[in-house]
Amino acid sequence: MDIPMEIVYQRPESLTDTHTHYCPGCGHGIAHRLVAEALDELNMRERTILVAPVGCSVFAYDYFNVDGCVAAHGRAPAMATGMKRLLPDHIVLTYQGDGDLASIGIAEIMHAAARGEKITTIFVNNAIYGMTGGQMAPTTLPGQKTTSSPFGRNTDIAGYPIRMSEILAQLDGSVYVVRRSIHDVQNIRKTKKAILTALKVQEAGLGFSVVEILSNCPTNWGMTAEESLTWVEENMVPYYPLGDFKVRDDAKELV
Repeated sequence: MDIPMEIVYQRPESLTDTHTHYCPGCGHGIAHRLVAEALDELNMRERTILVAPVGCSVFAYDYFNVDGCVAAHGRAPAMATGMKRLLPDHIVLTYQGDGDLASIGIAEIMHAAARGEKITTIFVNNAIYGMTGGQMAPTTLPGQKTTSSPFGRNTDIAGYPIRMSEILAQLDGSVYVVRRSIHDVQNIRKTKKAILTALKVQEAGLGFSVVEILSNCPTNWGMTAEESLTWVEENMVPYYPLGDFKVRDDAKELV
């Protein structure tokens, strides 16, 4: 007797059927899936433009089944601004890492938020430069070892990590600024809900929205995938607390 099977889990339409270049255990795969599922559920795929800058996400346009392009290092918000102003009926989002957004691109993201550009930023924070060899990033934790801080980040020399969500939330043009994580199932679900809300904020034309996602980098951290997830929970979350840093009144009904 044949038992009918119901498909309950499959590749989102907003993802292409291809292998990615990400290292085993990398959090980018999870983040990609969450963004793709959100686009599908909101029926936004056909009018979405993804801007990926230099970094681990540089090939994201190959993995998302949407229109996409590559910006110069750190310049994704600037390119996204032009696209959104030219095509206001489209959903425009940037997908950026911490080395890109919080270092060379910090001016672009700050001014995009200050102007209240109607774009959405997915900010993946793994506290290190992933693609270029594991160097110290603006978000690297105090004492954290990297290839350019082999004895650990010395705050007397390199200063302190930058908490970008807290900064962006202070700007008048930002509407929805939250920090989430993907180190376990419960937080993965919360992250997806935040991405859905951020996209709804853009759809409503309210202003700038950003979802910061704490992620892992097993290869450059020199850990197994499981160890790296524990490290996120035990080290990153205390320094970068999860939560909503700004939900403007006109966006609260979208949460």
